[in-house]
Amino acid sequence: MGGRVEQLWRFPVKSMGGTAVDEVRVDRHGVHADRLWAVRDLERDMTASARKVPALLGCSARYAVEPGPDVGPGNVPEVIVTMPDGAELSSADPELDRTLSAFLGREVRLTALPARADTSLHRLSVRQTRANYSPTEVRRDFGLSDSEALPDTSVFSTKQMLTLARYATPPGTFVDLSPVHVLSTTSLATLSAGADSGATYDVRRFRPNVLVALDDAGGGYPEAGWVGGDVEFGSVSLRITNPTIRCVVPTRPQPGLELDRALTRRLAESTDRFLGVYADVAAPGVVRVGDPVRVRMPAPPGAVQQAAAAAGRTAMRQVQRILEATVLRER
Repeated sequence: MGGRVEQLWRFPVKSMGGTAVDEVRVDRHGVHADRLWAVRDLERDMTASARKVPALLGCSARYAVEPGPDVGPGNVPEVIVTMPDGAELSSADPELDRTLSAFLGREVRLTALPARADTSLHRLSVRQTRANYSPTEVRRDFGLSDSEALPDTSVFSTKQMLTLARYATPPGTFVDLSPVHVLSTTSLATLSAGADSGATYDVRRFRPNVLVALDDAGGGYPEAGWVGGDVEFGSVSLRITNPTIRCVVPTRPQPGLELDRALTRRLAESTDRFLGVYADVAAPGVVRVGDPVRVRMPAPPGAVQQAAAAAGRTAMRQVQRILEATVLRER
């Protein structure tokens, strides 16, 4: 399966609007200069996200100058935040934190990504983990009623589950889980075709790094079948690891986009709340808009792979039991 790169997105500040770019460098840790800043919720003592603080999506961010090749954790360049009223403030301006705090209705601080060895901004206490993953909080994050089933987490690896339990974001990054997020125009069109409003869903609701247009993809959600396979564009190669599970963030309003609560139901009915895929970086390089896309589909699982998958599911259940027992001991 082939296609082309339709759009590239970089998000300087976690949970704020990002910037469409024509070219990005991708290294082992993801898109260069992606999410090097985040808003710290000082009251909760953790990194804020649009799940908990939806007003963050009303702001957008861009770098003051194009980030050089040496920027990254511990070496973060100046960013310009645009407030909903159009005011622009630099990360170097002490007034920014006061303005953000007033706008969000809580005390916050714009925080640069620290060096990879420093996990202080990522770690969760047992109390915070318990609060984040209580059934009530999970239902709120996914827009679920008390009668609806909790999301399917079997797509996550044991390592990912442990990371989610221990850290607000993986150490060395402010992404939620994986280095790169890929979405296809086919999936967007399929999802939009069944929308009650009849409107096309804007890609900004789903915040991918790479939007791809596929040749002869037909309909449906093609990237859901790429898990375990590889996607190549430019000189970059990605290994597709998971379908992307969707919380309430895509429903949130942002500049030019209204609140859309019906999107939660649409995703649940159409894709079991998944859209797009997460990926690890197999080979770093540079990717440009218009670059050809090559999808190498995963091989059908053999007996060894099936046994490994079964072992993985067993390990996942063991991890969940350990986490539950830890929470109970702390009560």
